[in-house]
Amino acid sequence: MKKNKLFLLFLLVILTGQVGLSAQTDRIAEIRNTLNNPNTDKVLVVAHRGDWRYAPENSLAAIDNAIKMGVDVVELDVQMTKDGHIILMHDKTLDRTTTGKGLVRECTLDSIKKLNLKNGCAIKTIHRVPTLEEAMLHAKGKIMINLDKAYDIFDEVYVILEKTNTTHQVIMKGSQPAEQVKKEFGKYLDKVLYMPIVNLDKKDAVEQITKFMKELNPVAFELLFVSDSNRVPFEVKELLKGKSLIWYNTLWDTMAGGHDDDMSLDNPDKGYGYLIHSLNARILQTDRPGYLLEYLRTKNLHN
Repeated sequence: MKKNKLFLLFLLVILTGQVGLSAQTDRIAEIRNTLNNPNTDKVLVVAHRGDWRYAPENSLAAIDNAIKMGVDVVELDVQMTKDGHIILMHDKTLDRTTTGKGLVRECTLDSIKKLNLKNGCAIKTIHRVPTLEEAMLHAKGKIMINLDKAYDIFDEVYVILEKTNTTHQVIMKGSQPAEQVKKEFGKYLDKVLYMPIVNLDKKDAVEQITKFMKELNPVAFELLFVSDSNRVPFEVKELLKGKSLIWYNTLWDTMAGGHDDDMSLDNPDKGYGYLIHSLNARILQTDRPGYLLEYLRTKNLHN
């Protein structure tokens, strides 16, 4: 009888683990299916540097809270240490976000691991600087990852993605022209998602987008414009309709014509709603993921 109970307990543990893995696989597949559907009505939420109002930016805890809220993508920044390790860090220096000082590239990983991360008020916390490998394993199967500042070191980054079996979870972006992306990044284009960044205030913006559509057919474009007096976003909306998704950033007012998080706190229909309904945005990167999710759910635009 005791052996039977132990066997049943062992079987339950195995089955529970399989269910958990299946749920994780389903979550990533769900997000990727939305990204690959240019006609989706849903709006994907990207948390800028994780939920940094809850925990230090680019920390495991900031990733965790984004996952708990139901965020679809977390944007993370990477830097390389003196001894060739890749860590999560936005700045080239340690000064702003950690208890240390100096350039990341002049410090070894073991010295950085002794530091504490600071929160948004520059107060020391209990959290430590994660490596990219730690972050990818932590987020594996739970959320898509947009890696920023990774283009120039992507050969090294990709080794980590393969090691952790997370290549399918990664979104890369860059502002390089289509020809350069194909030349420098081409061998990765069938392994990770790549989204061009295009500044709609530049004269050749529409030409750039047209070239990318012809050469790479990306699932989405990240678009920037300073003022909503610019009518190019409306032209691009029609150009990309049914072909690629549109990503806008609501981090500050010069990224999406003033329709940012601050405007949305006062009037979310005028901020987020304008980007979604007037400009057909289906991906929004925000510094207020909880607030954006709440708004989208009241409009039946997010699960």
